[in-house]
Order: sequence, then C-alpha cells, then structure tokens
Amino acid sequence: MARIKPQALLMQSKKKKAPARISLTAIIACNLTVFLAVFSLYATYKYWYRRPSDKTEFYPNTFEDTEALGELKDLPSYAILNTAKGSVTAELYKDSSPEVVDKFLDLCQKGHFKGMPFHRVIKHYVIQGGDFPELGAAEDWTLKGKSHSELAKSSKHEAFMLGTTKAKSENKGFELFITTAPIPDLNDKIVVFGRVIKGEDVVQEIEEVDTDEHYRPKSPIGIIDIILKHEP
Repeated sequence: MARIKPQALLMQSKKKKAPARISLTAIIACNLTVFLAVFSLYATYKYWYRRPSDKTEFYPNTFEDTEALGELKDLPSYAILNTAKGSVTAELYKDSSPEVVDKFLDLCQKGHFKGMPFHRVIKHYVIQGGDFPELGAAEDWTLKGKSHSELAKSSKHEAFMLGTTKAKSENKGFELFITTAPIPDLNDKIVVFGRVIKGEDVVQEIEEVDTDEHYRPKSPIGIIDIILKHEP
C-alpha cells in the first residue's frame, strides 16, 4: 500500500475545514424576504392605528346630530337682559309656556333683541318693547290699563313678570313686556313666560325715565343684548 506524504495530508485537511461559499443570489433572496416581512408588519400596524380616526370621520353627521339633540333637551332656563341702566335676570317658564319660551329663545339666538328699544314706559304698570311701536291692540290695552291703576291688585300676577301679547299676528316679531306692578286683568292681556329674579332695581330705574304724553321715552332706552344661561 502506497503511503501518503505528510504534505499531501496537510493539504487535504485544509480543504475540508474551509467554509462553503454563499452565492450572491441567496444573499439577495434573503434580504428581499426580510424587507417584505418588515414592510408587511409596518403596513399592518399603520392600518390598525389609523382605523379609529377613520371611523370618527365616517360618522360626523351622526355625532353632531346627537349633540344637537342634547342641546334641544337642555334649553336655557334664564335670560340676562343687558340695558344701559344695568342687567336684568329673568327665569323662563319652560313648562307652563313652552311655545312662547321656544320662540323667545330662538329669537335670542338669532340676535333679534340686540338694540331693541323700550318704546313705551308706563310708570307703575309696564315697560314695553318690541317690533310694534305703532298703535295697535297691544298699545291700546296698555294705554287703557293706565286708568285701572287704582283698582284692587290681583295676586295672580305680581310685579316684575315677563310676558308677550296674546294677539296673533302674521309678523314674525315679538312684543316684550315687563310689569312693574301687579295688574288685575293681566290674564286677558299677555302670556306670562318668565319673571325677574335679579335686577328689579334696574327695572324700577327704567320706569322712572322721562316720557312724553304717549309714554314714549324722551331719551332712547332699550335692550343692548340678551345672554342665555342654564344657571342664574
């Protein structure tokens, strides 16, 4: 048997220990696999992260409608009438006069009362403001009522009540009255939809202004604006 030379054995040992070479194709395939896996994970994360905000944007009208319904159920209970003489806070009778209060609130939100003058001030009777300064049914009973100021006072309606005329009109305006004394026949004249709970002194100061023979203030006085609140 032929003997293998030591040098030949050494060369064979080195050949066995040399690591196998990885081809360029295998390296590219491996990197591509890793990239696709990472991209897939990122796309999945981004989809689930954005999904809640997409839902919110998909139902905007439903959310707003629900909020609006909550506001309708929780109407303001108080109105603050700001005048040049000061502020008058009135509690609104939402239960006993719902239709009138609804109309009043709607007009307030539209800014209807901003700058509205008190066109009649009758001492110990009423302060009258609104959209009908000309003679009419409301004006007629207001002026006639002055002659009844010496009649026995009724306990049904005290002073500092907020009301509007019962007369139906095609006009979309609003006649506003603040009583300054108990009125015997108030039931036949106006619909009471609130009462003054703060600022009675302001009401009394307004009724002291100088007026002409038709009870019209000689100097302009009226409502600057009205603020609606849930709490007094």
